[in-house]
Formats: sequence, structure tokens, C-alpha cells
Amino acid sequence: MRSYILGIESSCDDTSAAVLCNDQLLSNIIAGQDVHMGFGGVVPELASRAHQQNIIPVIDLALKTAGVTPDQLSAVAFTRGPGLLGSLLVGISFAKGFAMAKGIPIIEVDHLQSHILSHFIQDKEGVRAVPEFPFLCLTVSGGHTQIVEVRNYFDMKIIGRTIDDAAGEAFDKAAKIMGIPYPGGPLVDKYAKSGNPDAFQFSKPNIQGLDYSFSGLKTSFLYFLRDQLKENPRFIDENRDDLCASIQRTIVEVLMDKLIKASKQTGIKQIAIAGGVSANSALRSAVLLLGERKTHKVFIPEFRYTTDNAAMIAMTGYFKYLKGEFASQDVTPYARGGML
Repeated sequence: MRSYILGIESSCDDTSAAVLCNDQLLSNIIAGQDVHMGFGGVVPELASRAHQQNIIPVIDLALKTAGVTPDQLSAVAFTRGPGLLGSLLVGISFAKGFAMAKGIPIIEVDHLQSHILSHFIQDKEGVRAVPEFPFLCLTVSGGHTQIVEVRNYFDMKIIGRTIDDAAGEAFDKAAKIMGIPYPGGPLVDKYAKSGNPDAFQFSKPNIQGLDYSFSGLKTSFLYFLRDQLKENPRFIDENRDDLCASIQRTIVEVLMDKLIKASKQTGIKQIAIAGGVSANSALRSAVLLLGERKTHKVFIPEFRYTTDNAAMIAMTGYFKYLKGEFASQDVTPYARGGML
């Protein structure tokens, strides 16, 4: 039996809509917001206003691209949180009104949980390999860094998390310190490809267990550049690529050390990554190396599933649809916390 799920993602500054037929992706449309470029970060009020402008044309295009009419939809899945409350309200409000008009159920989805379940999206081109349960997923983004033990689609346990800043924030702050424009993380990755990752050494945090910390690394990087600029005001310009390569290597090593430690402690050899930072080339290479050594079976998401997208929302919504887990019309968004 075919089930058509419309997914809506509006947790931050990307308005996205996707349509799935069971687990097969039919469309995934994303509209970004250039309005934040001059502010060095996402401005919540501007983000929510842009979502209001984008949501109807994005959903309309997603349905047309999928070749699915509104009357064919089985349910509407939406991001409930975590995220920016104003942005989330736009997606939730549209989902409620649309579903009520069509007489179909709505399904609330946790943003972080959906990043993990994006590994189960199938394309029309063929069957993709998916993780077997249990597996470990390193979920890394601008706001979150977690190691999650995934026992089944909805049984997930965080066994490691950042106690302060997220890895993505560390990338962005390092970029800002160097004068690299927002969003800085992808540009650090770009410049790092031409740099020497061993040019500079930065102190790694010494945190017990499986938790992460990146605030100290950011401070170390800031003080290092402050001291170097006193001696040479052009130090950043002359060493930009090496600086990017070195800070990137340090962040990735911190991420991988804890992930490998988690694998040893749990005995789980299936490893996945998810979230915006999973697009980072150095992190992807480090995870792939585990697979090449035949010590682990690894799963890396396609680039289009690393950033915020509605395909992962629809995928999670489909699994919930099969269980009959529907939300009520009085559901409200949450900025923090959630199912993970």
C-alpha cells in the first residue's frame, strides 16, 4: 500500500518541503535565506518572516515535482523542535491548517531524530544500503554534538554530548576570528584543502567519558592568533589555509576520538554520521577510513541530507505513520530538548 507523506522543515533559516512515497523520496525542495549574510548569523525575526514568504511556493513546488496532488497525501509531517520558535511556528501552523482542510493526520518530528533517520531514505535510482540496529550515530551541527546509540527507529539513547559549545559552532567561531564571512564552517573546509593540517597545534580538551567540549579550543585558537598578530599583523592573511587545516584537523580528531571510544565501550561496529557538520570533508574522510580498515561498517549521508531538509522529516513521519503516532491540533513547538 502506498502512503504519501508531505514533510515540512522550518527549524532555522531554510524552508523545505519534501514528498515521500513510503520510504522513496519523490521531491525535496529547499529555499535558503540570504537576508542573514550581512549579520554574521541567523536573525530569528528575519528568519520567521522569510519562512512566511517561502512556505507556500516551496510546498507547491515539492508537490508538483513529486507529481502528487494534495488529495493524494496520507499525512503531513513537520519539525516540532528543537529550533527557533518563530520559524517552527510557521511550519507547524501551515501543517495544521493544511491537514485540517484535507482531513488527514499531522505528525510531529524531532529535528535531531530525523537527521539520524535520514540514512533510511531511498531514492528512485536504486536501493541504498542502510544501517542495521544497533548502530552509533555522531550527530554534529552548529547547535548540537551528540553520540547516539540507535537501537531501533524510535529507541535512541544519547551516550555522549557537548557540555558547552557544539562542533559546528567551533568551526563558525574560528572562521569569524579569522575574518571569514558567515557561514564560516564550509569556507574553513574549503580553505583547509589547500593547507597543511600539521602546521599549527592547538590544545585538545581533556573531558572524561564520552562527552565533548569545544569552548576551550575556541579560546586557545583566539589567544594563539592574538599573540601572533602582535608580531605580524598579516599573520592570518599569510597563513589562512594552514590555520583552517589545523583547526579543522583538531576538531575532527576530537570528534573521532570519542566516537571510537564509544564503539569500544558498546561493542557496536556500525557507525553513522549526520547533521550539518557531516558534510565536512575531513570528518567524512576520517569516518571512511574506519570502513577502509575493515574495523567498522560506516554510513555517510549524501550531501543533500546533511543540512536541514524536509526529506528527513518526511522519512521520520513515514515511520510514525506506520505506527499510527499522530499529533493533535494543540501541539506546540519547543526550542530546546525534545526526544533526544
